[in-house]
Amino acid sequence: MTDMSDGTENMRAARARSGSPFLSPDQAAFYLSLSPRTLQEYRTAGTGPRYRRHSRHIRYHIDDLDAWSRSVGEAGFDG
Repeated sequence: MTDMSDGTENMRAARARSGSPFLSPDQAAFYLSLSPRTLQEYRTAGTGPRYRRHSRHIRYHIDDLDAWSRSVGEAGFDG
């Protein structure tokens, strides 16, 4: 976790489209309305959105988050 307050992290995630398209795990979790722990569990299980390692940092591209969210929604569609 970072030294920033949750409010600051959330504001940065909300402005992601106007800035860098890469989000930290905390920002990505907020964007997807998940807890950071749930996103970590998905990443560990290989069932979450695509991510990248930038040095020792994990980053999610906002387009990958959108694509993953759509695919999860499609899988749950009944007809």
